[in-house]
Amino acid sequence: MANHPIPLETVSVDVPEDALEAFESAFLTACSTVGFFLDEDTGIWRVEGVKPIGVDEGELAAGLALASAVTGVTPVLNRVATEAGGWLARTCEAFPETLIGRRFAVRGTHVDGSAAPNRITLTLDAGLAFGSGEHESTRGCLVALEEVARRRPQRILDLGTGSGILAMAAARLLNRTVLASDIDPWSVRVARDNAALNGVGHLVRPVLADGWRDSAVRGGGPYDLVFANILARPLCLMAKDLAAHLAPGGTAILAGLLATQARWVLSAHRRQGLRLVRMLPQGAWRTIVVRKGGGQSVVRTATVCVRAGIRISIPGRHGVSAGGAPPVPGLV
Repeated sequence: MANHPIPLETVSVDVPEDALEAFESAFLTACSTVGFFLDEDTGIWRVEGVKPIGVDEGELAAGLALASAVTGVTPVLNRVATEAGGWLARTCEAFPETLIGRRFAVRGTHVDGSAAPNRITLTLDAGLAFGSGEHESTRGCLVALEEVARRRPQRILDLGTGSGILAMAAARLLNRTVLASDIDPWSVRVARDNAALNGVGHLVRPVLADGWRDSAVRGGGPYDLVFANILARPLCLMAKDLAAHLAPGGTAILAGLLATQARWVLSAHRRQGLRLVRMLPQGAWRTIVVRKGGGQSVVRTATVCVRAGIRISIPGRHGVSAGGAPPVPGLV
């Protein structure tokens, strides 16, 4: 019997920034691949997903209806047939080797040639690496890791691991075991395969877990380093648990948040006793580094320079609201 590829379609909506997260969550109910892109001229975001034609239509409709009810925005749903082979080819073209910070290079399995010298090369399958996050968040986390690595963290957690890239980076850089959790079974499988591909299958331990609710995640602490590259609302929701499970002097790298959400996310974590160490702006996005323990808050900003673009799968869920906080000097 011939092995015919499943027909795919690309679905998309155009929404304002304050509706972005709700519609991304709606697409995640039916699409295995979700991305979002800013039109800088209009300030409008396009949320785009790839799904099999005719599959999970009820879930998608329900998700979109909920997003519209929550945001008051009812965008037109666009659909375009997408050739499976052509989509993967375009994915590969958009996924060249990328140099990030001083230490890392990220490339797809389709990239030939020698690895970049004096860098840790992380290899991902281009067909699996795309997902529900924006690339600037991953870049910011990797640059932040370079500095945090000087503290030689022992116990490390990657919360919402997605493709596993941050867990792999920490394992390679620090030669430490990393617990990599995600609530999506497919992400856990992808993270496990990517870890094996990068020679750290013995160090990266992917687990299916619903954040801090899971006993394996809670029991692995207290952590010296936690990655939480998800979204603003779940970051705020989990701030209390994060603070409770950080070791004294432990560091958390928070990402997946827009510049307009940075004060809100930082406020939620400062109210749990965590202090701001560093903030990295990257386009419309921010990566926040916070630490548990005493001492004065030191606010630093940095611009991350990267040679090429890349999108990485970073699923995130849950929701909560948080109050305000005093202005942060230097926070853009």
